[in-house]
Amino acid sequence: MVPPARACLPPRVPPLPGSLPAPPPAAAQGESKEHFNNVPDLELNPIRSKIVRAFFDNRNLRKGPSGLADEINFEDFLTIMAYFQPIDVTMDEEQVQLCRKEKLRFLFHMYDSDSDGRITLEEYRNVVEELLSGNPHIEKESARSIADGAMMEAASVCVGQMEPDQVYEGITFDDFLKIWQGIDIETKMHIRFLNMETMALCH
Repeated sequence: MVPPARACLPPRVPPLPGSLPAPPPAAAQGESKEHFNNVPDLELNPIRSKIVRAFFDNRNLRKGPSGLADEINFEDFLTIMAYFQPIDVTMDEEQVQLCRKEKLRFLFHMYDSDSDGRITLEEYRNVVEELLSGNPHIEKESARSIADGAMMEAASVCVGQMEPDQVYEGITFDDFLKIWQGIDIETKMHIRFLNMETMALCH
């Protein structure tokens, strides 16, 4: 039986590229989304657009509650890379939990495309359809059914018993934290090969 938390969302972090674009030099004007779209390892990724969007999301760049940056500079690139830092063995429990929360916030933003603070059914359907788009054996309607069932499971986990006329408006960030409780996001969402100092968001 699939645990409820795993049933609510894809069982692993959306696939990220094996290699990321070279960061823009510190003195460079910046890099646009077109540069990221040309990364070879992203070419066949079913959620390429969401991965690229995440790099330019003002929420992830700590520049505002919504909107996308036209381009990012070297410091912006480091800000994004900080979300993928491995857990440092010297961190205490409070720091580990803060780092985990920041990783999940980044992931939440990938689903919450309109920046309204909720992952709606339509947004979740869109993610599931994109993730399964490369599987020729799963039709769009089947993907939508999977998304609908997962959203119902999310409602039962986060709200509990609902009234017949009660509508679950979507997954809030607090709901998202409940859903991912017990899943080891710390080791799933990091880049081991990155050999550079990043801005410490988790300290």
